[in-house]
Amino acid sequence: MKTYVSPAQRPDTATVVAVGSFDGVHLGHQALIAQLKAKSRQHRVPSVVYTFDPPTRVLTQGVEFLSTVPEKLELLARYGVDEAVVASFTPEFASRPKEAFLDDLRTLRPQTIVVGEDFHFGRGRAGGVDDLRTVAPEVVTLPMHQLGGEDIKSTRIREYLKVGDVDGAGRLLGRHYDAQGVVVQGDRLGRTIGFPTANISVPDGKALPLGVFAVVVIGDPSLPEDGRWHGVANVGFRPTVNGTTRRFEVNVFDFGGDLYGRELQIKFFAHLRGEQKFAGLDELKAQIARDAQAARDALADVR
Repeated sequence: MKTYVSPAQRPDTATVVAVGSFDGVHLGHQALIAQLKAKSRQHRVPSVVYTFDPPTRVLTQGVEFLSTVPEKLELLARYGVDEAVVASFTPEFASRPKEAFLDDLRTLRPQTIVVGEDFHFGRGRAGGVDDLRTVAPEVVTLPMHQLGGEDIKSTRIREYLKVGDVDGAGRLLGRHYDAQGVVVQGDRLGRTIGFPTANISVPDGKALPLGVFAVVVIGDPSLPEDGRWHGVANVGFRPTVNGTTRRFEVNVFDFGGDLYGRELQIKFFAHLRGEQKFAGLDELKAQIARDAQAARDALADVR
């Protein structure tokens, strides 16, 4: 998939365009992409997603994001988008008049624009669907996508993650929630109690579920086991050792090598328990052993 940082970067050719934050690329976004691809085939022009970094609500409301830019681009490519324009969503960008955003879209020469029916843009959210019709011959609007009567939206997914409900989040995403990060040096406490962990560094602002989880760990295929293992993850503040900052630690099952500096993708499969404070390291060690067995049981049929 080709990527650009502004509409002016791409070739001067006709397109079909879907516009939005696409945070998490959930089932509702996937419905937009399906419409985008159908129109792309109809007009025989590239499908383009025009999206923003960070997602608009991250800047305007201070919420955490579900997908980093690399994660989002990987998902858009997986779902068949030809090109992506990722604009830097700054306060200056957000304060531009609607006409400036319409000019951006004109640069993309859209035959069709696909958006959610509540799509607004420009300073004060002054622009709407009717304005888009001045740019493209056809505008397709989709209503809020639902699953089992529940609105599918990034806000709802963040609510699920906040309480550790990775099943609920995964249901609206259409896949298991995941986080990608680099293994960095920790305090090596896990080694002293027989459960070494990979300390995963993710970008500030990435939404993570708090608690203990059964996970699938995916790394470089050149690693043992094709770079794919089961594991148990803890996301939290480690109250037993008086931790003060959020840590994301994974005990990777049946792996004894060095993962420092490697990028791993962690897929959250099952919530095992919330974080809790133990009387001491012996009690913590016993609980981790139980967690590890519970994770192995939860992932018994997962490859």
